[in-house]
Amino acid sequence: MRDDAFSKRHPAVNFVFFAGAMICTVVIQHPAYLLAGVLGGGIYYLLLHGRAGLKTVLGWLPVFLVLTGMNPLFNIYGNTVLFRYFGRPYTLEALLYGGAIAAIFVEMLLWFGCYNAVLTSDKFTGLFGNLIPALSLLLVMVLRMIPNLMRKASQISGARSTIGKGTAEQDTTKEKLTEGMTVLGTLTSWALEGSVVTADSMRSRGYGSGKRSSFMIYTMTGLDWGLLAAQAVLLVGMIVLGDRTAAFTPVLNIAPIGGRNLPGFLCYLCYLLIPIALHIKEAIQWRISISKI
Repeated sequence: MRDDAFSKRHPAVNFVFFAGAMICTVVIQHPAYLLAGVLGGGIYYLLLHGRAGLKTVLGWLPVFLVLTGMNPLFNIYGNTVLFRYFGRPYTLEALLYGGAIAAIFVEMLLWFGCYNAVLTSDKFTGLFGNLIPALSLLLVMVLRMIPNLMRKASQISGARSTIGKGTAEQDTTKEKLTEGMTVLGTLTSWALEGSVVTADSMRSRGYGSGKRSSFMIYTMTGLDWGLLAAQAVLLVGMIVLGDRTAAFTPVLNIAPIGGRNLPGFLCYLCYLLIPIALHIKEAIQWRISISKI
């Protein structure tokens, strides 16, 4: 991950921003808001991951197209029939609704990718360790479980291949399934054994026997408080000033962005651009400081 100005802020600022962005992504289906979310999340994702992130984002484009095109195959509601297949209508309204659902899916992937890069496990533990110590520890262990399992599965498969137990391209499907079940069984045994060892280690250290203390290296600065206030104001402004009505079937009913609804949309857009604005601000300051040397 690249160095980023927003990731240097207090974990509370990071958590509030991503919580607001993800909640809005789930509850808002307005095309303009979805487009703003995809663009904001995509730009910030690329700022964090660079060229490798571009490959990932481009890989999600086929997913978006497939999900969009598949929805009218199952959802026949809509008045504008584009064509018929096997006597079933393929409607424009269902196609647009599929695009909205696909956009929500891609936007969530983008924001979760940014969240995992910015709000690391140590930040999450430091933020919630004193409030909900057991739950915060559980969430950290769950979030790191999948990467660890994937890495361990690769190690097991590589070790079995070195002794001639792996699979080859000419193997049958049955042989590949058998090998996969063997790796899965070994992986499950490793995970269960690791959980027992972790539980015993924590018990021997006295975890849960008394009030937990933690070392917090993050302190709230004036900029952090200002960012929290700006996020709250922008979210309230979006809710109060904007009309996010969006119905796709059986007829389109999408609220216009212009007029009195424009301030609410601009509030939402400014909210999503907070990390990008901080990144640009830091880059400009860095260029100015370099030019003075």
